[in-house]
Amino acid sequence: MKKLISNVFIAALGGLSAMAGMHYFYSSSKNNQLLGAESKNLPIRMVNSKSESAGNMDFTYAAEKSLQAVVHIKTTSEQVNNLSYDPFAELFFGHQKQQSFIQQGSGSGVIISEEGYIVTNNHVVNGSNKIEVVLNDKRTYEAEVIGTDASTDLALIKINEKGLSFLNYGNSDFVKIGEWALAVGNPFNLNSTVTAGIISAKGRNNILNTNNKPIESFIQTDAAVNPGNSGGALVNTNGELIGINTAIASNNGAFQGYSFAVPVNIVKKVVSDLIEFGAVQRAYIGVSIQDIDAKFAAEKNIKQLKGVYVNGLTQGGSAQDAGIEEGDVITKIQDVDVTSMSELQEQISRYRPGDKVIVTVNRKNKENNIAVVLKTFDNSTRLVKKSDMANLSVKVLGAEFTAVDDSQLSGLNLSNGVKIAKLNSGKLSQVGLQAGFIITQIDKKKVNSIQDVKSMLESKSGIVLIEGVYPNGMRASYSFPL
Repeated sequence: MKKLISNVFIAALGGLSAMAGMHYFYSSSKNNQLLGAESKNLPIRMVNSKSESAGNMDFTYAAEKSLQAVVHIKTTSEQVNNLSYDPFAELFFGHQKQQSFIQQGSGSGVIISEEGYIVTNNHVVNGSNKIEVVLNDKRTYEAEVIGTDASTDLALIKINEKGLSFLNYGNSDFVKIGEWALAVGNPFNLNSTVTAGIISAKGRNNILNTNNKPIESFIQTDAAVNPGNSGGALVNTNGELIGINTAIASNNGAFQGYSFAVPVNIVKKVVSDLIEFGAVQRAYIGVSIQDIDAKFAAEKNIKQLKGVYVNGLTQGGSAQDAGIEEGDVITKIQDVDVTSMSELQEQISRYRPGDKVIVTVNRKNKENNIAVVLKTFDNSTRLVKKSDMANLSVKVLGAEFTAVDDSQLSGLNLSNGVKIAKLNSGKLSQVGLQAGFIITQIDKKKVNSIQDVKSMLESKSGIVLIEGVYPNGMRASYSFPL
């Protein structure tokens, strides 16, 4: 009986063991199949894939390409300390002489063609007597200024060399907020420096502190930009130029997270004009505009919060001639959406006087497409060459000039100057100058002849600084926009 029970127990135990083994094998096999299926699906887990790709972004290609095309610009200029007229000092010490000194500056530039054309900022080279360009391979050249544009703070210079590495233009319209960008330049005289960040915003304006009414529609980035980066490149990850670094927002003069670049689509237009004409062909649409917010839209019964509101028209201007009316809302220029005044400025700045553009307006909540022929500031469509700019500028000043005889220069303790012989209606009379005023400097450069006055005003736009002395010895300076 004991032997029988023992055999039954062993048999039962064996059966249970077999059943447990089969269950484990089946479960293990099933689990392996599930893991296999999950493994096959792993490569298409796009969220993780993108996250890892962004975290391990490789900038070496864009950096290497940019470094070869970004140059270090060193400038030298002669500055003069103009002491204000002090009758008490003159009584005891006589006439005080002007004191001159050499000022050096530095910035960056971007080679845009193998023939040696270089884009930089106007404020980097403005007023310079000598411009030295140092390539990434340490070759050094002296550059000439082809043209400048104060309104966009851009300048085009050229060195006598060929076969240079250069950056291709990108398209700033395609730049997206949040995408990577590199800033390449020479901050604090640290040659060939690359920093990375993202595009933080587009269409930024009211950045430059100037009375010049500049064209501002900056690309904002958080790539580190410091003094010396001005004129350097902002590039995308393909190594294409998308902007020229121009300004930083800072309360201590150093980078604090906000830097601004002129969009490359504006750069292309300015460069093309300077090469072809020697001067920028500025087109105007002839409207007074303002941005739209919710409160303003409610007041004006505007249903959509997009576009810019037309609150005035220039008499005889492009918009008035084309049939645009006060109260219209401009929403597009050539099928490109405009949502702010800066974006409208940016789009119009790409065209020349005489160009026809299609302007989409919302009038009483109905869209209309209107063909507009753009004009100059004085309502013409004439293109102006550099050779015409000096005479036009002098005409705008509204003055007739004459040389100063040596005895008068000596009596005023001056070594140079040109006298205003007659004042007509124009800028000089508007800002308060009087006939007889002797101009000694324009934009901190010495004036020795009437031709100097003309040449210094060639293609001049923006703020001009005129300094000099009245016949009674009183020194004065006048700053005003052209």
